[in-house]
Amino acid sequence: MENKSPAYQVIPVPVKKIKPNTYNPNAVAPPEMELLYESIKADGYTMPVVCYYDDKNDEYIIVDGFHRYRTMLDHPDIYEREQGMLPVSVIDKPIDERMASTIRHNRARGSHSVDLMSNIVKELHDMGRSDAWISRHLGMDEDEILRLKQITGLAELFRDINFGRAWRPVDPEEE
Repeated sequence: MENKSPAYQVIPVPVKKIKPNTYNPNAVAPPEMELLYESIKADGYTMPVVCYYDDKNDEYIIVDGFHRYRTMLDHPDIYEREQGMLPVSVIDKPIDERMASTIRHNRARGSHSVDLMSNIVKELHDMGRSDAWISRHLGMDEDEILRLKQITGLAELFRDINFGRAWRPVDPEEE
């Protein structure tokens, strides 16, 4: 029986054919980037960069592994040792599923930029994804989705929400 996990089909890809995605909310502080460099220097690439192959442009778009990719670009010793090649596992999913994959990978490891996360929630909402879909695929509860929507400050994110009238402002002249 053939295994379906992309990790079983890692391929070497020239780093020049790999491009970052435009939606990754993950940020790594300088000390952790230095640690990543030291890890790759000592152990090599132990985890492939996860990419989507864009056959139209003949390039690989990063889904997960941006900082491993950056390490090669920022450190000539790593680039030379690896001969400009990165280990890549390829997933073939539409953009909304790739965005969800990026978030799942990142959330399993660490923290996110709140502003960038709110932008992703907005983009997924604009693509027609429901809060339930976002919750299920990104591992967020309803309150977190609501807070991220509030950060964007866009009323359109709330257009399908029915708000009750819990209170009414009092006119000072009515008192």
